[in-house]
Amino acid sequence: MKTTPETHHNRIQVTYEGITGEFARGVSAHEAVQALAPETARETLCLMHSGACLELGEPLQEDCQITGLSYADEEGRRVYERSVRFLLLMAMKRLYPKKRVRILNSVGYGVYLRVIDEDMDHAMVRALETEMRSLAEQDLPFVREMWSREQAIAYFSHNDYPDKAEILAYRPHKTIAMYRIGEMREYFYGAMTPSTGMLTRFALKPHFPGMVLLLPSPDAPDEPAPYTPRPKHLRVFSESQEWCRILAADNVADVNHMIEQGKMREFVRVNEALHDKSIGCIADEIVQRNAQIVLVFGPSSSGKTTFAHRLAVHLRVLGKRPQLVSLDDFYRPRDHVPLDSEGKPDLEHVDALDIRYLSGCIEKLLSGEVAQMPKFDFASGTRHAKTRPLSLAGNGPLILEGIHALNDKVTRELPEQLTYGVYVSALPCINLDNHNRIRTTDVRLLRRITRDVSFRATSPQKTIDMWPSVRAGEERWIFPYQEKADVMFNTSLHYELPVLKRMSYGLLAAIPDDAPQALVAHRLMKFLQYLLPAEDAVLGEIPPLSILREFIGECSFYDRH
Repeated sequence: MKTTPETHHNRIQVTYEGITGEFARGVSAHEAVQALAPETARETLCLMHSGACLELGEPLQEDCQITGLSYADEEGRRVYERSVRFLLLMAMKRLYPKKRVRILNSVGYGVYLRVIDEDMDHAMVRALETEMRSLAEQDLPFVREMWSREQAIAYFSHNDYPDKAEILAYRPHKTIAMYRIGEMREYFYGAMTPSTGMLTRFALKPHFPGMVLLLPSPDAPDEPAPYTPRPKHLRVFSESQEWCRILAADNVADVNHMIEQGKMREFVRVNEALHDKSIGCIADEIVQRNAQIVLVFGPSSSGKTTFAHRLAVHLRVLGKRPQLVSLDDFYRPRDHVPLDSEGKPDLEHVDALDIRYLSGCIEKLLSGEVAQMPKFDFASGTRHAKTRPLSLAGNGPLILEGIHALNDKVTRELPEQLTYGVYVSALPCINLDNHNRIRTTDVRLLRRITRDVSFRATSPQKTIDMWPSVRAGEERWIFPYQEKADVMFNTSLHYELPVLKRMSYGLLAAIPDDAPQALVAHRLMKFLQYLLPAEDAVLGEIPPLSILREFIGECSFYDRH
């Protein structure tokens, strides 16, 4: 049959994983994937198209190239988690319609959550999991509906979800994609799976006073990852939630209200006072323990260096004369560093450090001798020929800061009774709304993008490209050791997101849609769009010793110019 112009007009070409096929205009992305590559369709959770995340149920209207994203991909995992959260909220609404849930924080590969103003018992958790599995077996479709912003605000207000109604008032777009199963509707700030039938790999674990939603790890996507107890991690989150209560700032809308009411400068002062008091308490404990070596470690962009300097100030107040040493100066020459899977130097690897050299220096310091400390030049990938003499004769302690400070290979050479470990990380406790948290890794990435552009001449694209390698190194070398710390310190500041939005949003928006980094940029911009930017007066209120200054500049601990 000869193709007429009209029939050709109703056909499109879709390219997926290098395979091209012709389809009727309006074919769903899922149908196209199943036809072109049925062997990978089962694992595909969403697609990437023109730098944005595309749902499997999305109708394709024009010629396009699409890339599949599975649970092995960060965006695929986020789509899966969002969809399982809808499943959980639907089970809660069916079984306990009057109760309200707040999603709190990640725990390993799981998510910790609570019922607001109520403790969850074992029976409730088991009933919820049974209901969730029933909903998954029914393979109910997530129906995507386009609403006006005003319709969505009215719906959430009428159904007693004021947190969602408040945040959506700051949405810059006039329409919103709502998701429906039956009479329940939700909004999740991102793409979803087509139906509940794909959501079989989860488990619920009672964890008084809440519970943990267990999800798979990227390396084993077919079953939920085992729960790893992290009591200190949860304790610092609990303390930070108390800070939220003190500051009257649980969600982004609360911070926006403060900006509108001109209360942000006072908000900054109280934030910083809470930080300073907490650091002072850590210094008190170090002195009480008579610790001679303080090990400060944590993931990238947590503010470890500024924390170490501020801790040193508090120790000086207590009569100590601390000496700061960075583990970065103990890197091996670049040609002696272990290689990663791509054959490139793996600077995240613990064996990239010259631990024998480090141990020798610490041994001399503890013996009252002078140690010759190295200085590493990252530009050349080698050590400086000149060293600097250091001793602890002035009443110490030694503050040793770096991502591997509490790694077994480092600590086994140290006298345990003389050491004190501090795990430092940015653990944001402000949510978009009660059902949608802001992820720790996203805040740290925004910090790093802001810092790298200003102080390391590194583009946002390059920082985004490096981030998966950084994250992989954290999973391997940092997070497994965090519970060894004597104390954890949360460097997140409740006011920092409006500041980071002001400094990073334009950088992210400038990344072209066809760039490989666009997917991450769009994801960050997705939640930043709900925040009002900080004003000039707020920036002026941030003290020069603030941990945030490490990323935005004008920190009095460093000579940036």
